[in-house]
Amino acid sequence: MTDARGPAGPNGDTSARHAPGTPCWVSLMVHSPAATEEFYGALFGWEFQPGPQQLGPYVRALLDGCEVAGLGRLPPDRHLPIAWTPYFASQDVDLTAETVRSRGGTIGVGPLDAADAGRLAIGSDPSGAIFGIWQAAAHLGTAVAGVPGTPAWNELLTYESASAAKFYRTVFGYEEEPEVSADFDHVTLHLGGGPVAGIHGLGHALPRDRGAHWVTYFQVADVDDALDQLVHLGGHVIEPVHDTPHGRVAHVADPEGARFALLQRPG
Repeated sequence: MTDARGPAGPNGDTSARHAPGTPCWVSLMVHSPAATEEFYGALFGWEFQPGPQQLGPYVRALLDGCEVAGLGRLPPDRHLPIAWTPYFASQDVDLTAETVRSRGGTIGVGPLDAADAGRLAIGSDPSGAIFGIWQAAAHLGTAVAGVPGTPAWNELLTYESASAAKFYRTVFGYEEEPEVSADFDHVTLHLGGGPVAGIHGLGHALPRDRGAHWVTYFQVADVDDALDQLVHLGGHVIEPVHDTPHGRVAHVADPEGARFALLQRPG
């Protein structure tokens, strides 16, 4: 569970262009953007500035002046779940979108231009998990990593890992590191020799009300303190803190129900 964008600067700055297939941005569309900005601003220390408005009102979240995520208003005519959506970098979003379609996925939004920031599409894999595709122009994506308040990892929760991994490998060129046993079905997706995302097959334990979906992990300095703050701000704990090989993790939801995870790195 590491970031494959290359070495970060002294403050975690990763302002270089993201390699194709790398998770490069996360975005959340909600009904009440102002309340959501207040929640995440207090939880992660984010500030906000206007971004492209092609899909309606949209802001970019900043951490110490560096862009880390996006928040927008859910269009009333689009029946999308309230969920954090990871975007994967592409050199040609139109070609990537065609590959998604040819491999059994769907494209629900775009491809379309986001002003001078870049070009995007939003689609879903054959199991229904929603993700974005980003072709950068002026906006390269998440500009800082490895510090509290930044996206740290993206994990797909789906029925089984093998077919999902094949789809994402075909679309984005990943290499796979499977970890399959009698009671654990997991694949780590690699680019350039480093891990960039995970796929966890849950079988019949996959929540029926959610279906297959991506989960974004955000790094925090102290997961227990972050949980206390989250609950105080109106969020909810879905799965309490537990230890993993990558650190202490808790699965949570914001006041509108968008699920995500908090990660405290070891050390």
